[in-house]
Amino acid sequence: MIDIPSPAVAVVGRHNSGKTTLVVKLIEELVSRGHDVGSVKHHHKMGFDIDIPGKDSYRHRQAGASETVIACPGQMACIKTIEGELECTQIVKNMPGHDIVIVEGYRKSGLPTIEIMRSGNEADAKVAAAFSEGARQGVSLGTDFIQQSRGERAFEVDSDLSQKMPTSNTIAVVTDIPDAVEGALAYGIPSFDLGDVTGLADYMESHFLRPKVTVVIQAGGESRRMGQSKALVPFAGRPLIRRIVERLSPVADELIITTNEGEKLAFLHEAYPELGIRLVPDLHEFRGALPGIHTALEAATNPYVAIVACDMLFASPRLIVAEALTLKETGADAVVPVNKHGYEPFHAIYRRSTCLPAVNELLESGDRRAQSFYGKVNIREFAQSEVLAAEPMGGCFINANTPDELHKLEEQFLED
Repeated sequence: MIDIPSPAVAVVGRHNSGKTTLVVKLIEELVSRGHDVGSVKHHHKMGFDIDIPGKDSYRHRQAGASETVIACPGQMACIKTIEGELECTQIVKNMPGHDIVIVEGYRKSGLPTIEIMRSGNEADAKVAAAFSEGARQGVSLGTDFIQQSRGERAFEVDSDLSQKMPTSNTIAVVTDIPDAVEGALAYGIPSFDLGDVTGLADYMESHFLRPKVTVVIQAGGESRRMGQSKALVPFAGRPLIRRIVERLSPVADELIITTNEGEKLAFLHEAYPELGIRLVPDLHEFRGALPGIHTALEAATNPYVAIVACDMLFASPRLIVAEALTLKETGADAVVPVNKHGYEPFHAIYRRSTCLPAVNELLESGDRRAQSFYGKVNIREFAQSEVLAAEPMGGCFINANTPDELHKLEEQFLED
């Protein structure tokens, strides 16, 4: 099981600001767009029940069980006794696989926060006024808004509200209060009207949702050194391509196999009907890294494209996840593993929007060199230490070019 970390954003505000209403509408909008959304609700009071008193599972808890799971087809719930209160980041860490987790509350979690302020709420109006005044006076976000950064009294805010102000983690403001809009503009923070859930969802999609990943397995065609197609060569009693598909499909939002032997690989549709595998022919008659990257990028429909050669017997889904996270965090055009032999372009991940134009330009000019491509885009080199941190077992780039090499690797695999 590969846990893909879920990005998270918190919706925060004062009592009766309308946090729950906004969270519900935002979840509905994102789900309607096809996204997988998780949610967390911060409950301030001690203790709560998720079952009806008198039911069997409730009686389990009353009898003293420290953890009770209620399960039925399609659903399960768990209630567990813990010491103290879990940090929000730990809760989100235990919710992998979502495109986004929307958190209600947890202002001090360190998560990116969406601040809501509603004109009908007196506390919100006071905070909006202080927010706007702070912006005019150049007070940095995160400063105690009761005092100026120089220590002189600047403007009054109720002491119980001073800890419920926008902070350096604020990434958007949702409001119908002009002061709040003015403050957001001054601080360079986008603001949205209370009813503009569509605009807020657009912003979330472009900045915070987990980017979808297309995994492209390059199968090509017949290998002269192998004597047959590498995709179809037997490994541990099955075609090698099946091993690679099963290893990488858990991290693929879209799975593509580039091949010039589509009819020979058509059995994969029947073997894995749930994966929706696409078999795509090479766009070019000539071979090479750059033409292969071009075919993969053209075929993909997602913003991130992981390209892996089909003969990498120990290709790592964990490495793909680590590369994708690095691509998002750094804003690079590609994350490419590098070692003493140079780049590993066929266990790397590429940003389609920037890499595809660069490849097109080079090929149109007659330049087929991968080295030229690396010079035209922002490459984030993924060091060997980072590869091993993602995949401690190593061996991600081991491949087989001849029957003898494959036989030795098969013996090793079967021994392990």
